[in-house]
Amino acid sequence: MTGAVTHESTPTAGGRQGRPLIVTEDAVLLDDLLRLCAAAGATPEVHPSVPRQRGGWESAPLVLVGDDAARRVSGAARRRGVVLVGRDQDDSGVWRRAVEIGADHVLVLPDGEQWLVDRIADVAEGVGRPALTVGVVGGRGGAGASTLACALAVTSAREGVRTLLVDADPLGGGIDVLLGGETADGLRWPAFAASRGRVGGGALEESLPRLHHLRVLSWDRGDCVAVPPQAVRAVLAAARRRGGTVVVDLPRRVDDGVAEVLAQLDVGLLVVPAELRAVAAAGRVASAVGMVLRDLRVAVRGPYAPGLDDREVARLLNLPLAGEVPVESTLLRPDGGKAPPGAAARGPLARFCKEFWERALAEAGGV
Repeated sequence: MTGAVTHESTPTAGGRQGRPLIVTEDAVLLDDLLRLCAAAGATPEVHPSVPRQRGGWESAPLVLVGDDAARRVSGAARRRGVVLVGRDQDDSGVWRRAVEIGADHVLVLPDGEQWLVDRIADVAEGVGRPALTVGVVGGRGGAGASTLACALAVTSAREGVRTLLVDADPLGGGIDVLLGGETADGLRWPAFAASRGRVGGGALEESLPRLHHLRVLSWDRGDCVAVPPQAVRAVLAAARRRGGTVVVDLPRRVDDGVAEVLAQLDVGLLVVPAELRAVAAAGRVASAVGMVLRDLRVAVRGPYAPGLDDREVARLLNLPLAGEVPVESTLLRPDGGKAPPGAAARGPLARFCKEFWERALAEAGGV
């Protein structure tokens, strides 16, 4: 059981990392709290009452007060991020004691364990502003969505931003191939199929292949073509908690797993070749995606059919225009070139991506 007393606490300023503080003399409760801290990847400080050293109580990003210690901390300075932890489900007095010490939440073990692990893990990871998350989807097959997704990720990483490229299309052949990293060491989507609860953001990042200064979560060449929606939700949430940018290459169909991705996107780009049949197909994709994603914009790719330009395509789809996606000449070669899309910093595709990120980051207030 968990319950809010006053307000939801926030992470420490700037999302900095810190050690949670445990205040209790209850040996059984302490063992439980240490176990939960270990599960969340955090090493706490433990004191029987308010720490004597200056700032120990005030500076801890999260304070877990055992119900046995409530009276001993009642005179401490009021602060956010205090959780009163007990074990007696039938003790109604715990709420009064929580108010007396200014606790944000009351938690009774063992029912509230997962909630507490999540909170402690936020502290251990130094959670701050979530990543700006952009999804790219093709209006029809072969529209160039994967190419644009790669270029956006490569451009973001080149600017020194922590970047993760996610392949959400199990039938796309693996976006790591576009980056020349299909044999790179690291985990792919099937390894996360069993994920149910929280996934550690730092552990996720370190487990993935690193290619061209960014991390990549792709599909392997095995038989697994589906990951449970709850696993998709947990993995993408972990990626977003790390901050920076996340770029997702989306399939054109919307199933439960894709819906979980769409729900966490900040912006969607619908890549549409400038031809009438592609516009018609893109209208169906936009209708499906727009049921979940509110901010969907159209990125138009030439050459243009007679009577069409980028503004007309956007008008026909009734979507905001993100711009015209330029053609990268090196990608037209039979071998696709040796460098990934967007690798040429002065190329037209990289310039398009850089301008997109500048606008998106300005709209989001920075990352």
